[in-house]
Amino acid sequence: MGDHVGDLNANLPCHSTGDLQLDKAIYQWITWDKNPKTRAQIEALVQEGRLEELRRRLCSRMSFGTAGLRAAMGAGFALINDLTIIQSTQGMYKYLAKYFPDLESRGLVVGYDTRGQEASNCSSERLAKLTAAVMLCKDVPVYLFSKYVPTPFVPYAVKKLGAAAGVMITASHNPKEDNGYKVYWENGAQISSPHDKEIIRCIEESTEPWSEAWNENLSDSSPLRRDPLEDICRSYMEELKLVCFHRQLNARTPLKFVHSSFHGVGHEYVQQAFQAFGFSPPIPVPEQKDPDPEFSTVSCPNPEEGESVLELSLRLAEKEGARVVLATDPDADRLAVAEQCDNCRWRVFTGNELAALLGWWMLFNWRETHPDPADTQRICMLATTVSSKILKAFAEMEGFQFEETLPGFKWTGNKMPELEKEGKVVLFAFEESIGFMCGSMVRDKDGVSAAVVVAELAAYLDSKNLTLSQQLANIFEIYGSHISKTSYVICRDPPTIKKIFTRLRNWDGEGVYPKSCRGYSISQVRDVTTGYDSSQPNQKSVLPVTKNSQMVTFTFQNGIVATLRTSGTEPKIKFYTEFCAPPGKRDVSSMEAELLEVTDALVEEFLEPDKNNLIRRSV
Repeated sequence: MGDHVGDLNANLPCHSTGDLQLDKAIYQWITWDKNPKTRAQIEALVQEGRLEELRRRLCSRMSFGTAGLRAAMGAGFALINDLTIIQSTQGMYKYLAKYFPDLESRGLVVGYDTRGQEASNCSSERLAKLTAAVMLCKDVPVYLFSKYVPTPFVPYAVKKLGAAAGVMITASHNPKEDNGYKVYWENGAQISSPHDKEIIRCIEESTEPWSEAWNENLSDSSPLRRDPLEDICRSYMEELKLVCFHRQLNARTPLKFVHSSFHGVGHEYVQQAFQAFGFSPPIPVPEQKDPDPEFSTVSCPNPEEGESVLELSLRLAEKEGARVVLATDPDADRLAVAEQCDNCRWRVFTGNELAALLGWWMLFNWRETHPDPADTQRICMLATTVSSKILKAFAEMEGFQFEETLPGFKWTGNKMPELEKEGKVVLFAFEESIGFMCGSMVRDKDGVSAAVVVAELAAYLDSKNLTLSQQLANIFEIYGSHISKTSYVICRDPPTIKKIFTRLRNWDGEGVYPKSCRGYSISQVRDVTTGYDSSQPNQKSVLPVTKNSQMVTFTFQNGIVATLRTSGTEPKIKFYTEFCAPPGKRDVSSMEAELLEVTDALVEEFLEPDKNNLIRRSV
């Protein structure tokens, strides 16, 4: 059908472009898209003769990154819209039907956040309903939540209900223009290879939408649609109590907490989690507690950006006399925490600092309930390779297992079943970008559980006249200070990114990496994009090779570890540096100064922001 480009003139608002591939893509879009707003966007671009923009939108497809499919909302095969969600789900159906003979009894879980774009008549709820329609029209049962939910509810529901897979429509903390399609496998972890590649292949084989797939209201009438909201919420809150250790203390704590849900889904779920732990409810930030797809009170909906985006929360906390601020991102899978210090200044903890506190807390409570030292050997903690090595320091001193994975919870979540098969208890996992997993009830990061666990930790410490900051200093004294810096530059031009990393791989001739950076000697290089690791006897990386993303790690002679990598969800080159001090070393100011120098050298020498027109982080 899509090959008959000879009839273009009859179907399009202008003559052929002279580019056969583009003509075919335009013809298919105009023929297949039943959303009047997105179809009109493509028709207008054709009318205006904007060929480059048409090529950008129509001549490439999305691929699965560290968080599934993610792109701006709008018309085109490269963007998130009704048609590409239908196509993606058709591909999903084809693959699931091949893989699971019992698909028609197991079904699919579908959840969504509160994003939307009026200009494209595109909302997360509508996209979730279209996802459901594709499956329902093939007689596959669908557990479609009747209301927006936190992202972790979908992987939790997949495992709880024994579903074949799950889909969450979300772009998490991305800018308001974006949306996404996050896929979970039957094990409750995000899909990884080979499933992601096979689903993409199935999507490409079935791009023409089935007519029934456009029936957005099918989920309202189909007997195969079930609403799991009440059962999953009740079950989740009940199971959450497994990581509640001091309920009576929580009930009488004088501490007050402020919570911001950043215009997303988190408000009522965090309120319920606090109730499950015996706390009084946290004080919500009124301007941010209700869903708002415009994210109108923040410059960007990412609590990781720190004090500038937490302004309303901090001011409310000062007014209410609350010492701790908790902020979940719009889909409530990540958590930022701030604490007021003695001098009235606020400290916003980094993801690495929070992980030190949470990892210590989970271990402390495990030991309280499992006094036999042999039980400590059963536990395991995980972190992504660009995150702090603090858990490794815990593991070495306390005698439990620590595992490192590639960046992204898709790797962490899929490591868990392997470890559990070996009889290990996965107690805690994290990634530095404020993603935490306390306990193992969800195989993904979870901002709802992390928020209430941090609250209990703060309440316990307060009963001992300690603050979070003071306890972090205690942890660093015992296990060694772990000072880290994480930031990014923005680059929207893929050829520039390729040029930067190619230069690093051919620094002193072909295949020769840098041996120093502004006078600081480099002792080891690991490149997981190519699979090279100079520290291994066979020079092969132990971590899996990831050819589709860039990631190079440098270990300096002075002990600093630095990584440059491309983001899997945004047009960013991220950089991570960490200095690990031996236990007992108190004066770390010289280390901090050296870390800043190395970080600055790394960015200026290796990324060359001015020469490459990179946009530096402004917050």
